[in-house]
Amino acid sequence: MSGAGEGVAAPVLEISGAALHRGDRELWSGLDLTVNPGEFIAVLGPSGSGKTTLLRSILGLQPLSAGTITVAGEPVRRGNPRIGYIPQQRSIPADTSMRARDLVALGVQGSRFGLPLPHRGDRAKVDRLLESVGAAHYAERRVGLLSGGEQQRLRVGQALADEPSLLLCDEPLSALDLANQVAVTDIIDRQRRDREAAVLFVTHDINPILGRVDRILYIAGGRFVLGTPDEVLQTRVLTDLYGTPVFVLRAGDRLVVVGVPDVEPHHAHDEEGAA
Repeated sequence: MSGAGEGVAAPVLEISGAALHRGDRELWSGLDLTVNPGEFIAVLGPSGSGKTTLLRSILGLQPLSAGTITVAGEPVRRGNPRIGYIPQQRSIPADTSMRARDLVALGVQGSRFGLPLPHRGDRAKVDRLLESVGAAHYAERRVGLLSGGEQQRLRVGQALADEPSLLLCDEPLSALDLANQVAVTDIIDRQRRDREAAVLFVTHDINPILGRVDRILYIAGGRFVLGTPDEVLQTRVLTDLYGTPVFVLRAGDRLVVVGVPDVEPHHAHDEEGAA
């Protein structure tokens, strides 16, 4: 785990008194969170609890109802190169003509105005990014013909183009098999270890990343709890958070949370992907 949080460097992300409403429903309020360089924070909770909406607020795409967010000491704004964003894995149509390297190149050229004309050094930078995510050997292949895991490596490479100080990961392991979950997690974790990038990692399953996590932000029913995995992933803590019996069981080196609904009551239409 990271040794971040010793007070040597300024926080990468600061959230103070944050609240967010959707219509007449409060997703969460009173959220205070300081994230230090190299810190890995998992964001857990049922669908509709506001996990993705939190990431959208940090990206400057969703205004808060109250409170403030700063990234590297500056107010949030759209297109901040200090932030890398890794979305869920979604299949790309097989007839897409874009090559693997073209997808990564969008991250290199994406902040420029006008046509994405190549600049000196762009190809070398794309090659380095492809190599860093283990995708160099299929750089010239069409992305629609790649597996879900191969496509997701490219999305990680795209997110790393500006060497961000904060990585926002929105269910990046969904729809991936176990081998690709491990591979993608390793790439993200290497970025935080080698470059001290902070990671905010939204997930439904803590197990693939449990050994990397410094703290957990668990959101449910308009409430939240923040602490280390040992502090948060307890039967007593989650039962109090949900207001109904929830059990945390250990099965070998895995945790199983029993009694949590997949979607919070009356909020099934507020799926995270649309948040």
